Amino acid sequence: MKAIFNKNSHQKPLIIAGPCSIETPSQLEETVGKLVEEGIFIIRGGVWKPRTRPGSFEGLGAIALPWIQELKEKYPIQFAVEVASAQHVEEALNAGIDIFWVGARSTVNPFTVQEIAESLKGVDIPLMVKNPVNPDLSLWIGAVERFLKAGITDLAVVHRGFSNFRDTLHRNSPLWQIPIEFRTHFPDLMMINDPSHISGKRNLVPIIAQKALDLNFDGLMIESHIHPEQAWTDAAQQLTPQDLGILLQHLKTRKVHFEGSEALNQLDDIRQQIDQADHDLLEAIHRRMELVDKIGEYKKLNNVAVLQLERWQEILQTRPEWAQQLGINKEVIVEIFSLLHQESIRKQTEILDRD
Repeated sequence: MKAIFNKNSHQKPLIIAGPCSIETPSQLEETVGKLVEEGIFIIRGGVWKPRTRPGSFEGLGAIALPWIQELKEKYPIQFAVEVASAQHVEEALNAGIDIFWVGARSTVNPFTVQEIAESLKGVDIPLMVKNPVNPDLSLWIGAVERFLKAGITDLAVVHRGFSNFRDTLHRNSPLWQIPIEFRTHFPDLMMINDPSHISGKRNLVPIIAQKALDLNFDGLMIESHIHPEQAWTDAAQQLTPQDLGILLQHLKTRKVHFEGSEALNQLDDIRQQIDQADHDLLEAIHRRMELVDKIGEYKKLNNVAVLQLERWQEILQTRPEWAQQLGINKEVIVEIFSLLHQESIRKQTEILDRD
């Protein structure tokens, strides 16, 4: 069987779309029919739906599998469902489901991941692994490793964002640096973005989708429903198939590499300047840490506590102001100086505790 998640076997981006939940035969068929009209042939649909709180709609279960089989006979589609247990795997395989994905709530639990991996040993089926609910890169890597050890080779990962506390814009914070870091560990795996679950709002889906393509993601998995406002789950983030088609028409794809010797020479020159700027920046941080050591010694000599809240508040106010004057994003500077402050606290505490 031809690998689905092979970077060289599809025109980029690979598109997977379909309803958050399969609700009725008519809802599913109408949605799939319209998606096929928009040129989408890999369909997703929730059969088993792990929910945060009991009482929410948790999917129809195996009763929906024959409906999928009927549509696979009618349309030239491949169908993907989420599996969260060995029983789900068995029932979905018996129903001829083409693609599985492991959800964020499953990825976070190594026991669940191992159970699913064991049930897939010897099975030639494409598999997607979503990032865990919490921003833990090791859990995501560990889940992928378990499936690779089980012999799953047609494998992709899905970035669907991470649970957040103060992020009021996104349903799940994208934390783009985590999937970027993941790719350094598995550069050959396809990475698919799920803008629906990141945004939580249909008007943000195009923005997140474009951002993912700008970061060279290989595909998108987007929720689509024939009547989104009537959806039994995640109504606010689903698009009609027609709106999805419009979104896909307006997405811009980028070249992966520069072309032409002149462009490459200019790029190399700019990168050398960046290297020098980074070196200067590291030297400045080194000088700052030397001064931090002096402060620590002075505090120890005078028996003064490490944390001086007024000083930290002053830094937290002035540095973003300086950054704004230089046209630098204030939020980035707050993060940088927060890290520097943590390291300063660590170094000074070490000095005060030294015999």
